[in-house]
Amino acid sequence: MESLVGPRVQLRPLLASDGDALVQAAADGELWNLPFTIVPSAETVDGYIRAALEGQAAGTVMPFVTEILQPRRVIGSTRFWKIDRRHRKLEIGWTWLSASWQRTFVNTEAKFLMLCFAFERLNCVRVQFTTDEINESSRNAILRLGAKQEGILRQDFIMPDGRKRSSVRFSIIDDEWPAVRRRLEERLNGYDEDNDPKSTGDRCRSASEAE
Repeated sequence: MESLVGPRVQLRPLLASDGDALVQAAADGELWNLPFTIVPSAETVDGYIRAALEGQAAGTVMPFVTEILQPRRVIGSTRFWKIDRRHRKLEIGWTWLSASWQRTFVNTEAKFLMLCFAFERLNCVRVQFTTDEINESSRNAILRLGAKQEGILRQDFIMPDGRKRSSVRFSIIDDEWPAVRRRLEERLNGYDEDNDPKSTGDRCRSASEAE
């Protein structure tokens, strides 16, 4: 795995040693108390990391920590999972951000990096997203990316508190990616303080390309 690097955000591969940084990031908003997602606490972070790294070893998961670059610190996590190389598809999920960084440029830039990597490096034909039916802010954020809602999966997930979660499924397919890419670049340009458009190479690159 390699890091995905944007102008202000980096997605770095998750390490076994990232537990303290993840808990500190999640403490901004006490995100482990949210009823519609799974965010690690001090008590659960070891299992959270272990499961992610086991998925990585199996080839079905690519887990990242989300870092802000200036000043550099961990502010969340995300991952590719349900990776199906034969059918060239995957899901972006397990995404959370410190409360202070929600509703900023961070999610848009991080998703742009991931979608670039999925469609342009992994040659995916489909990228999907799934969120809790009751999580309106997440549903709206996915729609703003340009994804299409496909339907609701009834009682497809048992939450840690025992609630039977119904999930909403969204997707972007390869034919839609060029238009989605342009829309996301326009949004990111709007976040730039000087409104100076960034080039594609600046916005969508891996660590090897950034060196």
